[in-house]
Amino acid sequence: MTTKPIKIPGPDHPITIDRNPNRVTVTLAGHIIADTTKALTLREAAYPPVHYFPRRDVDMKLLKRSEHTTYCPYKGDAAYYSIPIGGPRSADAVWSYEATFTAVSAIAGHLAFYPDRVDSITESPVS
Repeated sequence: MTTKPIKIPGPDHPITIDRNPNRVTVTLAGHIIADTTKALTLREAAYPPVHYFPRRDVDMKLLKRSEHTTYCPYKGDAAYYSIPIGGPRSADAVWSYEATFTAVSAIAGHLAFYPDRVDSITESPVS
């Protein structure tokens, strides 16, 4: 049995998670897939920021869980979802860390989207 490595964010690989003050929306094929004023924005090392959406603000009936999984030594095991209305481009377009490591526990059960597998991820001020 192999044990997966677990790493703690730090100065060499920082991770921050902040509540996004904006409304964040994901669209695909004319549908709103996610719409929230409670997004979390994760910033990790030199990677682009990623918005994580509370599950309740995602139209889960438009997603189909896939068999694809990945592992991040800083966050844990990720489960993936495809968005069938987007066709092949939207395969494994969504991921979720359903049981995270302690350092990133705020994103547990939230969902994130690959920007190139949906039509748009937009932020707008909350009025």
